[in-house]
Amino acid sequence: MKNKLLFLGPPGAGKGTQATLFCKKYGLDHLSTGDLLRDEVSSGSLLGLKAAEIMNRGELVSDELVLSIVELRLLKINKGWLLDGFPRNIYQADALKKLLQKINQPLESVISLKIADDYLIKRLLARGREDDNEDVIINRLKIYREKTAPLIDLYSKEGILESIDGNADIDVVFSCIEKALG
Repeated sequence: MKNKLLFLGPPGAGKGTQATLFCKKYGLDHLSTGDLLRDEVSSGSLLGLKAAEIMNRGELVSDELVLSIVELRLLKINKGWLLDGFPRNIYQADALKKLLQKINQPLESVISLKIADDYLIKRLLARGREDDNEDVIINRLKIYREKTAPLIDLYSKEGILESIDGNADIDVVFSCIEKALG
């Protein structure tokens, strides 16, 4: 089973849910960039203090700082890992590839969860979060298509992309991911 993984997909496609299930079953470290940043901030490390300062100003943490935090975590892992939410664009993907080459942990497979927009919008609206209204969701999908979707072509050309239909039930999607990575 491949164990150096990346999950891609639009907001609400189920990346986090599937990543959590997969990591629990196969003992991989789930590296969600949001969680990594929060962990680093709460640890009080030098990188965490830098990240907190930026986040407290309401700004986005730089790619370089996120990469440094990802690198620190990857160096502590002896088993496999699964990246969720990073990279988000071609620049980050290139930087991640260089980092993974440097630490001799190349990405083995990328799972792309495909989901129909109408189903995705219904799913996100059903979550009931304050920031999940239709206009916000449509804008997040637009940003995803502009910035993140090009990664699908990139990883497809590298021959490591597996597309999975994310419209199905959680168990069916999970089974498809297992089969793709088997």
